[in-house]
Amino acid sequence: MLAKSRETLRAACERLNIHPDVYEELKWPRETLAATLLIRMDDGSRRAFQSWRCRYNDRRGPTKGGVRFHPNVSLDEIETLSFWMTFKCAVANLPFGGGKGGVCVDTKTLSANELEHLSRAYVEAFAPFIGPDRDILAPDMYTNGIVIAWMADQYSWISGQASPSAITGKPLAFGGTNGRVDATARGGYYALRYLESALALDPNTATVAIQGFGNVGFHCAKLLHADGYKIVAISDSGGGVYDPGGLDPLAVMQHKHQTGGVKGAKGQGKTKEISNAELLELDCEVLVPAALERQITLENCDRIKARIILEMANGPVSPEADKKLTEAGHIVVPDILANSGGVTVSHLEWVQNRSGFYWDSSRVRDHLKTTMETETQSIWTLHNEMELSMRDAAYIHGLRRIAESVEARGTPAYFEGS
Repeated sequence: MLAKSRETLRAACERLNIHPDVYEELKWPRETLAATLLIRMDDGSRRAFQSWRCRYNDRRGPTKGGVRFHPNVSLDEIETLSFWMTFKCAVANLPFGGGKGGVCVDTKTLSANELEHLSRAYVEAFAPFIGPDRDILAPDMYTNGIVIAWMADQYSWISGQASPSAITGKPLAFGGTNGRVDATARGGYYALRYLESALALDPNTATVAIQGFGNVGFHCAKLLHADGYKIVAISDSGGGVYDPGGLDPLAVMQHKHQTGGVKGAKGQGKTKEISNAELLELDCEVLVPAALERQITLENCDRIKARIILEMANGPVSPEADKKLTEAGHIVVPDILANSGGVTVSHLEWVQNRSGFYWDSSRVRDHLKTTMETETQSIWTLHNEMELSMRDAAYIHGLRRIAESVEARGTPAYFEGS
């Protein structure tokens, strides 16, 4: 994935005639650290877990990015996600570079006690690599509030002082911020609502299918449903449900809590079970991939019927599929814009932790709405003026800001002139 991401970067550099120094600096991560975490299990045995942390680029500030616990985590994935985070932070105009971390583990096989050991071991392994002015951790897949609280507590214990700004996404009682729980979904929601006129979207008639019903998928469904959008399909890792009459996200989530999955949830009477692959190909107006990377590829992109794809997951559309979808007239609102609400509010948490002054949820949401609308407008303008896909426009928008930071430190032209 990282090699393909570099192709996108090279194309953006050539389009903007960016100085070669910028591409040379951005084509590889600044530093990556790997560690093996040895955990004492409940039965007394020891088990090893592979883990990584990547700081891709810190020209605009300390690196920032989540930690994911997932059985498919790999070095390539972590470095690619940190690359995307570099551009996501630049798109949102935050004083951060991009970072990412992960552990190759299936958390469903761990007890709560084992999960705590793993969470604390991760911070212990990477403690010299992270910190509030170097690399700031955050939640990601299967790292919820309690996991982040354990990590924050472990970092404070290692550093010998309270250090809440080293890790964001914390519970409120541990120095978290109002508005963080639904921030990623709310950011995508604000971006889509802002584009309604340009995209000729009518909330009262538009249909939406959502792949992935974790925190982001649920809150996105809830916000859109409350505004009149008809949620016709929802899925999680075990499959999904479809009802042309509409689904109530709150009822579907209640069913998931009771049964462990969304399959079997009831809608308006014509509900049927579908697979994740079938959900992607439904005839709907808005498709929201909010699960894993590379869900839409060359293999299935010709069967995608949704006019608008709102990328709430990281990298759900492959570069090749993105090109074909754009040529076919689909609008893909890219991940580095659509799901940047999480890191935007994480920045506010970092600021509040450092100042010791905390905001209410209305102030946080107002700031998020302003940020998302401002950057969405800038990218939409580039999309139209330069006749680019929204993804290319977003990368160019972020690249301009990163390039300014790189060039401000001097280029060969400066040194030759001196």
